[in-house]
Amino acid sequence: MTVNFALRHTAAIAAALALVLGSAQPLMAKSEDAYWVSTSKAQANMRVGPGRDYRISWTYVRKGVPLKVLRVMGGWRLVEDKDGSRGWILQQFLSRERTAFVIGVVSDVREKKDGSGGVMWRVEPGVIGKLGECEADWCAFDIEGRKGFIRANNVWGAQKP
Repeated sequence: MTVNFALRHTAAIAAALALVLGSAQPLMAKSEDAYWVSTSKAQANMRVGPGRDYRISWTYVRKGVPLKVLRVMGGWRLVEDKDGSRGWILQQFLSRERTAFVIGVVSDVREKKDGSGGVMWRVEPGVIGKLGECEADWCAFDIEGRKGFIRANNVWGAQKP
């Protein structure tokens, strides 16, 4: 009778372990599931690991900074910024609102989505705007209510994550 109880107990532990390990998989997204986010607060800490006990490696002090999510672990996101820096940020400091950084050189913001039409204004590298749909190498770009279209390769955040 003791052997039968031990076998049933071992089988129950194995089943529970399989259930726990099987349910843990959705907590960790793979890199092919990468997506874009932006900082939702004026201050967001990037940490070296997914927890408040890990040291802060960088603090973003600007709302709307575009970041690429590479991995998900519980409430934490492993992100990469335009400079290639990687670290973990709590999900509550991130938004699914898509933004982009102007990179490279001063860029024209045009009137029409195909890049034609007049230049409405020019933006310098470092400017952040809300990113809309991108078609034929041009993206809708909104900088504090001023809307136009910018060449996709002039902003970081328009690419496929």
